[in-house]
Amino acid sequence: MVGVIICGVDEAGRGPMIGPLVVAGIAIEKSKIKKLAEIGVRDSKKLTPLAREKMYKQITRIVDDYAVSKITPKQIDVHVLKHQLNHLEAIQMAKIIRKLQPSVSYVDSCDVNATRFGQVLAKLAKTGKIKSYHHADSRFLVVSAASIIAKVTRDRAIAKLNESFEIGSGYPSDAKSVQFVREWFCKHGQMPDFIRKSWAPVKLVVKNYALA
Repeated sequence: MVGVIICGVDEAGRGPMIGPLVVAGIAIEKSKIKKLAEIGVRDSKKLTPLAREKMYKQITRIVDDYAVSKITPKQIDVHVLKHQLNHLEAIQMAKIIRKLQPSVSYVDSCDVNATRFGQVLAKLAKTGKIKSYHHADSRFLVVSAASIIAKVTRDRAIAKLNESFEIGSGYPSDAKSVQFVREWFCKHGQMPDFIRKSWAPVKLVVKNYALA
């Protein structure tokens, strides 16, 4: 007989100007959560890329199910222009929760009002209880595990892009990424599909090029 199924949901790649925003969820029987602690699961930001890759494989073997959704830069741009990025994340998280069908879901809120985000998610998911918190990835093992799945998926997507283009990490703080965006636009007069055109640093490149 299957026990209570707990779900953890988190995202990776909200801040970068290059590549997808990844939402991931894991479903695990409550009695097995201790196994996540035993392998050292914690917030993905506190792990090295190598440790995350290793843990990804261990997590996917331990959990009962998991799901991943990649949100493209084009989808992100459409929703940012409508000031609906949080709602876009909520839609993707709800899709994952519906697929996993847990009794309870713990989610890392992207909204400043975690309670409000949980209420929106509950209406969209229509399955099980939703518990929404800030910093849930460092408070709950199931969310930590989901954060690792999301981060590794995002890392792999960026690594694949770097095989063809020298884009760096994709973050606005990465000089290599900024240089790539600037040089690409100067050469082609437009941005490739994997760039988030709605991001301020990207808009600045376009503006400066127009003024040059």
